[in-house]
Amino acid sequence: MSFEDEMKAALDTFVVESRELLQDMEDGLLGLEHDANPSDSIGAIFRAAHTIKGSSGLFGLDHIVHFTHVVESVLDMLRNEEIPVSQEIIAVLLPCRDHISTLVDGIAAGVLEETPEQQAIGADLHRQLKSFLSGEPSSSSQVVTQSDEVKTKSSGGGAIDNGNWYLSLRFGPDCLRNGMDPLSFIRYLSTLGDVINIITMTDAIPPIEKMDAETCYLGFELVLKSSASKEAIENVFEFVREDSIIRIVPPNSKIDDYIAIINNLPDDTELIGEILIKSGVLTKHELDECLRLQAQSQQQSEGKGADAPIGEILVKQEIVQQPILNAALNKQQQVKDTKARERQNIRVDAERLDKLIDLVGELVIAGAGANLRAEKSNDVSLIESTYEVMRLVEEVRDSALQLRMVPIGTTFSRFQRVVRDVSIELGKDIVLEISGGDTEVDKSVVDKIGDPLMHLVRNSMDHGIEAAAVRSARGKPAQGTLRLNAYHESGSIVIEVSDDGGGLNRDKILAKAIERGLVSPNTNLTDKEIYALIFEAGFSTADQVSNLSGRGVGMDVVKRNVTSLRGTIEIDSEIGVGATMRIRMPLTLAIIDGFLVQVGSSSFVIPLDNVIECLELPRQTTENDYMDLRGEVLPFIRIRQLYEIQGEIPRRQNVVVVGYGENKAGIVVDKLLGEFQTVIKPLGKLFQHLQGIGGSTILGSGEVALILSISSMLAQVTQKNRMAYLQNTSS
Repeated sequence: MSFEDEMKAALDTFVVESRELLQDMEDGLLGLEHDANPSDSIGAIFRAAHTIKGSSGLFGLDHIVHFTHVVESVLDMLRNEEIPVSQEIIAVLLPCRDHISTLVDGIAAGVLEETPEQQAIGADLHRQLKSFLSGEPSSSSQVVTQSDEVKTKSSGGGAIDNGNWYLSLRFGPDCLRNGMDPLSFIRYLSTLGDVINIITMTDAIPPIEKMDAETCYLGFELVLKSSASKEAIENVFEFVREDSIIRIVPPNSKIDDYIAIINNLPDDTELIGEILIKSGVLTKHELDECLRLQAQSQQQSEGKGADAPIGEILVKQEIVQQPILNAALNKQQQVKDTKARERQNIRVDAERLDKLIDLVGELVIAGAGANLRAEKSNDVSLIESTYEVMRLVEEVRDSALQLRMVPIGTTFSRFQRVVRDVSIELGKDIVLEISGGDTEVDKSVVDKIGDPLMHLVRNSMDHGIEAAAVRSARGKPAQGTLRLNAYHESGSIVIEVSDDGGGLNRDKILAKAIERGLVSPNTNLTDKEIYALIFEAGFSTADQVSNLSGRGVGMDVVKRNVTSLRGTIEIDSEIGVGATMRIRMPLTLAIIDGFLVQVGSSSFVIPLDNVIECLELPRQTTENDYMDLRGEVLPFIRIRQLYEIQGEIPRRQNVVVVGYGENKAGIVVDKLLGEFQTVIKPLGKLFQHLQGIGGSTILGSGEVALILSISSMLAQVTQKNRMAYLQNTSS
């Protein structure tokens, strides 16, 4: 792979990871308003922004770095509780998150520079952000660091001059006996820089009668102006370090530099001590000393209390300033998060997964063919072998499909932002409740269900949930509730969008349908059939048209999109209580377990999840399209008649009882050929108008079999019977 290809691959990874982090940011920001203890969420949001900024810097995306840096500054003040969490700041940070997303999308599209429009938006957002920065200058770096600056006090009093090192020296009592002159170290120290100030500490000198002339009682507080590193300064005292107390405090002006170094360290260590040593803030000797103090404290407490964190000891001993420690702790958390993500996930290109699924599908077809031939051969050992192969193929198939399964909650969580923004736009107070977010579904289904859900959610908020005044008049809470729920049912995923609004007006919908000629005035329809009329193209009962909905455009698209996914949509509603839109779709669009049947010379596959039981068709029902199933009337669908299949009707026919949702019916077929794993091949454009057919597949014999769509077939037959009934009653 060439360097350019490697860079492109790295940039693609940056885009993917940035989008995930931006989603985390949005989720975190939306949860802040209702979070009683938001410190963890703020920290996560800050780390997400910081990671995006750092990664952008690696690729030279300065416009993202510049914009995100100011956002990061505000988040840093939030994190340090210098500004409170409020609706106002979230209302600014959310558009900032969107702007970063736009910039990242531009990178994905190959636009590596900021457009003039984006510059204008970014500048406006920066102005809004700076209003939260307490009147600090527009340079965000000054805001972040200077406001946090803590002037270190010297032991002798007074603040340490910025730009100078501060040394607190307490030489050991045996220093003189060991032939070491404390002043010689100070003189040597002057070779590394200028000693600006020195205070001799005499507080350890005892009364004259107790003084030992060979014992060292001296200490010094010293200010050194030097560009040397901390390690170099510490090495000056190498010969007296073991029995002396040496404190070396970096200049305050270096705090920004140290924080920058810590932030730019590679994510290869998560130990706080190692992070500080790598940044040059801490020397190994200082770390060893603090670890010794920590162990000593542990021994004294005899395990009765919690150990003091090493960072706390470092600050207490005035070895590291608090802002630097905070930066190191953030770096530590960032490394932990990164490693946790790496341990949990392996990023795989979706195209590779699709290729794997295709190959598994071919394997399923080939395995079914081998199994069919083995059964025809009547070779018992061969049949057993093919059964074992099929069992393994089935496991491979399930495992491969599982790779594509993702929780629907990822899609649901995106609607938190939608509900928040649309609520503000409509002037309504609406809260979103999510349940069943762990319900898994094929990624291809998740990708395609987003738009229909978006329309249903916006429609419920606009037309379903009433204004606060109306709700209060009806005895409801002023705050409306929108719910998203998902669960598995009979091999399908069911997604519900429900609200506690006014519900659908049955009479109004029916009147509108009659007015438009969709139904005749004397038509007897069930409530669900009437509610389903809102999915007709251009149908709307809204009194007012808003920019969200009300023109009758969209609900027909929702139904069309859901139907294209082999799904159905139905509505439950109660006036004054609310409405529920229920989408039912297959878990996967690729491979299914089927039940193979034959009618004439044609083969059909019925999704096994829809099959309830199989019966022999009673002889006395040959003329009727229904039978008595243990006291229950079971309507028939005769495949031969429905698809006009020619050929002699066998003396014995069978009924496959199928169910979909609350509906149940029997499918009359000639032969039952048993369970069959099948790969769904989409119908070509020429056959896409066929109703009741969900796709096709290739049998082991090479023959093509059509896959029945039970939901579509039941709807088709119901409609056909209704039309026939109406014609009979009118005549």
